[in-house]
Amino acid sequence: MRSHASAVVIGGGVIGCSILYHLTKLGWTDVVLLERSELTSGSTWHAAANIHGLHDNNNITRIQNYTMDLYNALEAETGQSCGVFQPGSLYLAQTEAREHQLRLQAAKAKYYGLNFHEVTRNEAERLHPLVNFDGIRCIMFEASGGNVDPSGVTNAYAAGARQNGAEIIRFCPVTGTEQQPDGTWIVRTEKGDIATQWIVNAAGLWGREVAAMAGLTLPLQPTEHQYFVTETIPEIAGLDRRLPSVADRDGEYYLRQEGKGLLVGAYEKDLRFWAEDGTPQGFGHELFADDLERIEPNMMRAIDRVPAVGTAGIKRVINGPMIWSPDANVLFGPVPELRNYFCCNGIIPGFSQSGGMGLLAADWIVTGEPRYDMFAWDVARFGNWADAAFTKARVGDQYANRFKIHFPNEERAAGRPVRTRPVYEVQKQMGAVFGLNYGWEHPLWFADTPGTQDTDGFTRQNWWGPVGDECRMLREKAGIIDISNFAKYRCAGPGAESWLNSVFANTMPKIVGRSCLTPLIGVRGGIAGDFTVTRLAEDEFWIIGSGMAERYHQRFFNAVPLPDGTVFESKTVDMCGFNVAGPKSREMLQRLTNSSLATADFPFMRSQWLDVAGLRVLALRVSFTGDLGWELHCDAADQLALYQALIEAGRDVGAGPVGSRALMSLRIEKGYGSWGREYSPEYWPQEVGLDRLCKLDKEFLNKSALLEVLQKPARERLVVLALDADATDASQADATGGEPIFKDGVGVGRVTSGAYGYCVGQSLALGFVKNVNAGERVDVMVLGVPHGAVVLDQAPFDPAGARLRG
Repeated sequence: MRSHASAVVIGGGVIGCSILYHLTKLGWTDVVLLERSELTSGSTWHAAANIHGLHDNNNITRIQNYTMDLYNALEAETGQSCGVFQPGSLYLAQTEAREHQLRLQAAKAKYYGLNFHEVTRNEAERLHPLVNFDGIRCIMFEASGGNVDPSGVTNAYAAGARQNGAEIIRFCPVTGTEQQPDGTWIVRTEKGDIATQWIVNAAGLWGREVAAMAGLTLPLQPTEHQYFVTETIPEIAGLDRRLPSVADRDGEYYLRQEGKGLLVGAYEKDLRFWAEDGTPQGFGHELFADDLERIEPNMMRAIDRVPAVGTAGIKRVINGPMIWSPDANVLFGPVPELRNYFCCNGIIPGFSQSGGMGLLAADWIVTGEPRYDMFAWDVARFGNWADAAFTKARVGDQYANRFKIHFPNEERAAGRPVRTRPVYEVQKQMGAVFGLNYGWEHPLWFADTPGTQDTDGFTRQNWWGPVGDECRMLREKAGIIDISNFAKYRCAGPGAESWLNSVFANTMPKIVGRSCLTPLIGVRGGIAGDFTVTRLAEDEFWIIGSGMAERYHQRFFNAVPLPDGTVFESKTVDMCGFNVAGPKSREMLQRLTNSSLATADFPFMRSQWLDVAGLRVLALRVSFTGDLGWELHCDAADQLALYQALIEAGRDVGAGPVGSRALMSLRIEKGYGSWGREYSPEYWPQEVGLDRLCKLDKEFLNKSALLEVLQKPARERLVVLALDADATDASQADATGGEPIFKDGVGVGRVTSGAYGYCVGQSLALGFVKNVNAGERVDVMVLGVPHGAVVLDQAPFDPAGARLRG
């Protein structure tokens, strides 16, 4: 066994072997995989191993199709069969909402050049004569869908890795991981120790236990999961071809051919958690006792759809464990608090994602950043607030609703609330409907009746009208928006200015009381973040960024050593904030302070410490609404008193509370981008209009990568689009993000954000396009159906910024 390696992968399931293989493909041949038992132990060996390419997230769609394409190439490269069957998959819609989802996925498939298209009932019956298609509104066919052999795929990755120089050691459990002062690791095993630069935790069911060796607690929870395989079905035995799989997600089961019978699996409502206190060390290739009664309702729906299931005997039942994260996505990426520790845990559709997961993990480890923005998978999307109770509640909801549509703007209630601010109960009494942002409850909109909940769907929902009222109130008078969930930081000390200049691309403000906007540049030269930085004193700065990305951004802040005597600390928990904006915001705030808020005394992009309603408040003359406004930041202990004072003062001018859904509409009217949507490591500064904020006369993090991309022409550009839509028809739909954009039948871009612009009377979207100019018409595939739109030459609201600076 080697005593030194560039990376040690812990876990010999399909994901660990894929990461090992892809590391070798990028040139890291001195890598080792350690498996406690035999390869495929844990969840891999008993997986149903279905494969499909389409996903609601565009980047996950890209890596799933990479994975499916890889399997045949992997067989040819290694000589190891992956047991690939690709007879296709039929996707059925029983409801209007499912039809919307499938049509949108078909539009995305066309944009990405994938073979996913609608078929007639006659064609579907020819493809799968055992299915009863009564009651089906829409049928889509994915030509590359199917399944693989779990053991074959895992061993193919392992063979490829060995051919490229990797070492795989079976029956070698890891007993400890110890980080060294230089950031490297010692991995301890009964067969000896390995010194390594990187640890990759791909330990599957034992991911929690391996993480604990490094002092980490991962939000993971296993459950039982069952599927069964029927005896031979004569109709299948008589065919000379393999039947396509059936994705009847409204029926809450999955079904495909296995041998000459059928395999049927279900995610039942009456789920069973397993190993809540830790996965047993001796577990490996065991299964649980059959319990088909729990999935009987799902089975009956499968029998209604494919009657042959009900007449065939059951050949075998598989009831094995799966391990889940709170949102059913993998916990992926380097742990921000540790150096060189990579997680890849909690994978559910492993055989659809294994290749892409291995590719992006190797990307990240070798080059410092994956080629795609994968924040939807990033381990940093959860913090220590995602405790065991939250994780269990969310996993239970994810399992029981595995095939439920994830609607745009949907907020699921399981496990909440986790983190609340002092104003939470008051806002709830005022009718606030809350969303979740990095664990924090924050108001989405305000209903007339406390206790009102969102309705969910692809079309305009119950909040569409009230959100419009909030937008108009703010634009005509004023509004009060809770922005406490923004990430807030304080940097102070003699080296504060130089350190911030070495992190951010813009030059830090020189004058006390001034603010600047600045990008944070990623390893590949893209936009890793956007921040507002304010100089509070000669040696003190206030920084505001994306709240959901706070842990993500730690990686960048940790990459630049702090000078001696300088501190950089998060104030997100300690400080709260409100944005007071609108044409009467000055009049409203002036009632609460003796300081002059006149433009001459308090200009745009300036800050002051004010006494507001007797409370000490840091006031910034900025507003994400694009309107006249101030951000007010106060101690958490003062939040309730400040809010009550603002609400009371607002009544005098016709102002009131405004939620984040209205803020989305208002910022889109202004053409403002948002991190995670328009700003991402995938996008270059010149593509989103932030290149002017990159000052090249100084050194800063990843400047060399930025210089490389700035020498290239923009691949596409961020624009505002106005869609043809009825301003009053609540049954219509607005773009929400992810919809493809076509021109003359050719894909030219995609939407990143969308909302109705209530104050400009237009359905709007922000998106990236190529080879399209302002004034030209395009089709935006809202609900997968072409919606005419025009590319605007400027933001529809106050493009000159007169309101903002007034």
